[in-house]
Amino acid sequence: MLQIKELGVEYITDEMGEKKAVILPIRTFRRLLEDFEDLAAVAERRNEETVSHDKLLAELEHDGIL
Repeated sequence: MLQIKELGVEYITDEMGEKKAVILPIRTFRRLLEDFEDLAAVAERRNEETVSHDKLLAELEHDGIL
């Protein structure tokens, strides 16, 4: 699991020192966004039927992809 320190996060605080927002390096933001999108795709496909590796290879060969 990533630690906050590893992300290069900076906080924006109010006058009382309460954290209100964060600043991330763009590279970190893009990486987190990509991870989030990957997780969303996995969640959407969670209930799909699975296909064996051999069947997948056969289908790819049949379609001329392999």
